[in-house]
Amino acid sequence: MRLYVDAFPERTFEGTLTTINPDLDPATRSIGLQATIQNPDQLLRPGMFARAEVLLPEEKTVLVIPSTSVLPAPYGDSVYIIEPASAPGGKGGQSVRQQFVRTGASRGDYLSVETGLKPGDKIVSSGVFKLRNGMAIVENNDLAPKSTLVPKPPDS
Repeated sequence: MRLYVDAFPERTFEGTLTTINPDLDPATRSIGLQATIQNPDQLLRPGMFARAEVLLPEEKTVLVIPSTSVLPAPYGDSVYIIEPASAPGGKGGQSVRQQFVRTGASRGDYLSVETGLKPGDKIVSSGVFKLRNGMAIVENNDLAPKSTLVPKPPDS
């Protein structure tokens, strides 16, 4: 967090944001902040007007998958990757390969994947409990539930 005061326009004060008040003042459209700022020269005084600049962490690109595609297990979470397979007789088809993954943060119906998958991998999104490594599959997305960041389950 950076703090600027009109009394010292050439000086920037840096500190750590400790608390954010969740209430927004509708008249001024401002929020209350609490910060711990180093003030060794005692230049900052109570009642001084200041402008605060909150520095947010860098956004990073993450790989996300539907949470229904993850098969949780005590030895590690996994997903099934869909791969082309050649059946006997020269006919092509699809099969699945189990791939262990490390998941991260979740948001709505999605999980971020830290390791184990790369962009472009095609994975099974539902019915993973019925699959085994190397099993032949037929892709059918007619009944797959739609994933959303704000899930709203149907009323029972």
